[in-house]
Amino acid sequence: MYDKQSPAPATSELDTGTFERQPNADYRARRDKLAAKLNGGVLVLFAAMEGERGFRQDNDFYYLTGWLEPGAAVVISDKKQILYLPGQNVSQEKWTGPKLTADSPDIDKITGFDTVHALDLLRNDLVSILPSSMVTIYTTPGSVEIQWLQRANAFPTYTAFAPASSLTAGLRRLKDAGELALLRKAAEATAEGLKAAARAIKPGVTENEIASIIEYEYRSRGCQRSSFPSIVASGLNSTTLHYTEDWGTMQDGDIVVMDVGGEYSMYAGDVTRTLPVNGKFTARQREIYDIVLGAHDAAAAAFQVGVSTINRFSANSLHQVAYDYINTHGKDLHGNPLGPYFLHGTSHYVGLDVHDVGDSKEPLKPGAVFTIEPGIYIPEERIGVRIEDTYAVKEDGTLECLSCGVPKA
Repeated sequence: MYDKQSPAPATSELDTGTFERQPNADYRARRDKLAAKLNGGVLVLFAAMEGERGFRQDNDFYYLTGWLEPGAAVVISDKKQILYLPGQNVSQEKWTGPKLTADSPDIDKITGFDTVHALDLLRNDLVSILPSSMVTIYTTPGSVEIQWLQRANAFPTYTAFAPASSLTAGLRRLKDAGELALLRKAAEATAEGLKAAARAIKPGVTENEIASIIEYEYRSRGCQRSSFPSIVASGLNSTTLHYTEDWGTMQDGDIVVMDVGGEYSMYAGDVTRTLPVNGKFTARQREIYDIVLGAHDAAAAAFQVGVSTINRFSANSLHQVAYDYINTHGKDLHGNPLGPYFLHGTSHYVGLDVHDVGDSKEPLKPGAVFTIEPGIYIPEERIGVRIEDTYAVKEDGTLECLSCGVPKA
């Protein structure tokens, strides 16, 4: 951000430095789509607040506004779109840096909102905007901010509250071209981290060292943070699905699962690879690995646009394809099928959140971005294998693998 006492930037867009923000028109288009779904209701949504452990904007708030500063609010109806910004707090800005306000030069051009008000006006604006009769407020019900507005009598007596996510989830499920470009960069940066890890893995190296290498690589390529805690799990740890301690030391003869993701301009990467610590799988490790890879490829090959789903239990599920492959290929040490060792779903949406919102029962359409990630976890054999790639459904109905730049062993 720039010093708000200085002249406004020449561009009419928000100056975010190395952060890639989409054009204001993209956020306005999303607000217009949401307004069309309100049916007379009003959306009142608040930005995240700054905390001691740092700040990351609320996903829905960012999706609709592109606004990266804390403490703001937005009101959207079928007639109005208003962004509310906190007033200047000189004392706090000594700690957090200067922030834009409703009085900053060219604030409407910078934000893309025709109307930008001071946050102090929110209560009175709501009283004038909302009808005196029954109205549905789409928001985060029970939030501190909503409770304050209720105590301040900002809402009509017979107000109904509904989660904003009931509207935003459907919009966020299908990504626009700008979002897809950011998701590609997140996946590509994450892939480079995994390539660097593959060069560094050897007996005696700690899981934490490998996690640090991966995170350095994707941060050096523009990612602001990890999209979830890195999983680098070797030996017996590889059989724990969400092992995040990364404390172990890699042993000769073991394998290591690396499930990692860099977050690029708010959009998540999510890629998993499994490698032998000493550079060579044992025959049994290779057998299990090849079964997981076969399940991965079978699910990708089975994809049909407008037909396939990612829900574990719905019709035309990609999960069922992957599960059936695993359950009919190979046995455990006791001669039993391997299906019970596949402990999780095959897919989830990816976007502003690594497990992004959207109805998993809906058939996959152009703009959907999701993972394919089968796995087998056998504690008795110290073998855990997961292979995960992120895919986007293209306009022609085919799949684009966003993360296949990193080899599969």
